[in-house]
Amino acid sequence: MLSLNGRTIALTGAGSGIGRALAVAMARKGATVALADRDAEGLAYTSRMLGDYPHSTRLFDVTDHGVLEAWIDEVAAEFGALHGIINNAGLSVIAPFEHMPAADFDCVMDVNFNAVVRGCRAALPHVKATDGGWIVNISSVFGLMGYPTQSAYNASKFAVRGLSEAMHLELGMTAPHVRVVRVHPGGIKTRVAHNAKFIRGIEGAGDQSAPGGMHDPDGFVAASPTSPEAAADAIIRGMETGAHRILIGRDARMVDWLTRLMPVNYWRRIGPFLGAKAASNRKVTS
Repeated sequence: MLSLNGRTIALTGAGSGIGRALAVAMARKGATVALADRDAEGLAYTSRMLGDYPHSTRLFDVTDHGVLEAWIDEVAAEFGALHGIINNAGLSVIAPFEHMPAADFDCVMDVNFNAVVRGCRAALPHVKATDGGWIVNISSVFGLMGYPTQSAYNASKFAVRGLSEAMHLELGMTAPHVRVVRVHPGGIKTRVAHNAKFIRGIEGAGDQSAPGGMHDPDGFVAASPTSPEAAADAIIRGMETGAHRILIGRDARMVDWLTRLMPVNYWRRIGPFLGAKAASNRKVTS
């Protein structure tokens, strides 16, 4: 066990959802948390929830990589050490690849992957200098499977998965006291689906924003089996017990199982459960 008590953790995307739940849960575990988000109101609300628990807040966008890197150094200096970072900030843009503007694709990659790379690079020397800590990267169930209209999000989350795997193997040989953790949440009851930028759905697949469709935000939240608090508890439990890969929710475990069992044709089974009836009849061949 590697306890969070007395350790300092930097956390991006702390203004809502899993990030907010992580901030509260880690503080209650005795950690000092340094919180960042671009949403001033959301970040302030998280800070109020923490009350007198030791924490700091910083308002910025993780795509400002210079500010991100400077913030990490400042956290280590302010609190005397940095024992870990949780790269949690993320966003999604919904469109088929052929209709996805390059600027939107690049923005998703910049937030979901490039900022993770910069966060890892800046935090790693500080974490290595401690007697034990974490690099935690939030991937997704969409880092395990492809999903129509999510090419940018899929690309970013698969990239986070690959980066984390490589770092886990490298640091296992050179700095085993640094635990690299990748997290694959399934459906979490947050505003992520409502906050996603919708450009267009799949042509000929009907009204995908209608109730039960592939891009029905209210339906997504209703069908999501896991609360942010349960997700945060699972992440913290994995951090403390030395897990490298954390699957959150029965849906994530189902996707993991199906993509292993049916690596080519998993969509034929998964698609109908996700409201993608029109797209699920196509047989994928290798």
